[in-house]
Amino acid sequence: MGDTTRNILIFLVALLVLYFLVHFLLKKLGKDPANILPHNIASRLKIPMIVLFLAVAIQAGLINREIITDENQIDLFQQIRSILLIFSFTWFIVVAIRIAKNQFLKQFDVNTANNLRARKFYTQFNIIERIAIFVVVLFALGIALLTFDGVEEIGVSILTSAGIAGIVLGLSAQKVFGTIFAGIQIAIAQPIRIDDVVIVEGEWGRIEEIKLTYVVVQIWDKRRLVLPTTYFIEKPFQNWTRNSSDILGTVYIYTDFDLPIDKLREEQTRLLNATDLWDRKVDVIQVTDLTEKTMELRALMSAKDAPTAWDLRVYARENLLKFIQENFPNSLPRTRLEVKEERPRQEGPSNLPQK
Repeated sequence: MGDTTRNILIFLVALLVLYFLVHFLLKKLGKDPANILPHNIASRLKIPMIVLFLAVAIQAGLINREIITDENQIDLFQQIRSILLIFSFTWFIVVAIRIAKNQFLKQFDVNTANNLRARKFYTQFNIIERIAIFVVVLFALGIALLTFDGVEEIGVSILTSAGIAGIVLGLSAQKVFGTIFAGIQIAIAQPIRIDDVVIVEGEWGRIEEIKLTYVVVQIWDKRRLVLPTTYFIEKPFQNWTRNSSDILGTVYIYTDFDLPIDKLREEQTRLLNATDLWDRKVDVIQVTDLTEKTMELRALMSAKDAPTAWDLRVYARENLLKFIQENFPNSLPRTRLEVKEERPRQEGPSNLPQK
């Protein structure tokens, strides 16, 4: 075995040992809860490390002119080495961006009752993360293209021969970039945040994900409504948790005119005090309308958030109806019909003298 072959084998074995050593250290660091690195850091960096060590091996082969002697092969391997290095470093940067975001967001808990500030930062940093990754990948792709000879000539020929297709692609790109800028605007202005309760397209749901180009709304029945980010910039929608999560629940009751409203108010207060769904802020019953047949009562009650308000409304509606049925059954809506008995017409005496 020659010296060159022996050196190559020693170098490859050393490179392999170094890879397993780095992988072992990363795996050990990931198991330490006091470390900022995630527990799966070793598996997340496995592919870029392999690519990086492969690029180092190619570079070592390029340095040793006895392994690669053909000039055309040298240029090819130099280009492969450059692309592998760009790929691995781009992957490392993307992982570092995600680790930094997750480390910052650890201090915020979106599962608490008052999570407005946490949802604000989650929304901002999730969108900023995607924008940063998009920019890094785009920049890496541009650098990788520069490693190929003749890219500028190819670009010029494409631009000169595209014609109408270029115009169509330009208009399409304008729409795509408009969607991306809408995502940036959502991150800055924050008309919506993660876990916001919204009414969109006639559906009630929560903001589940905010991507760079689209938003996922989880509907109350577990369906997902996917909307472009431009929807929340260009169209009106309801945000029930824009400034706070507390909300008023409304229950409409239709009764007859003779229902004693004060008794119903007392019953509602008793019902609300008996449940943890009520936040002890609003307890109101008002007469909001009168028709020729019924009286409309609006019961207002407050809750800490929209799901709790829904349960509170159902609870109050059922028990108020039960109270009316048991105590004032005649005050339920009814139709009045007045029947007047018509007296028989009296006919004159038949024995009147005739003229």
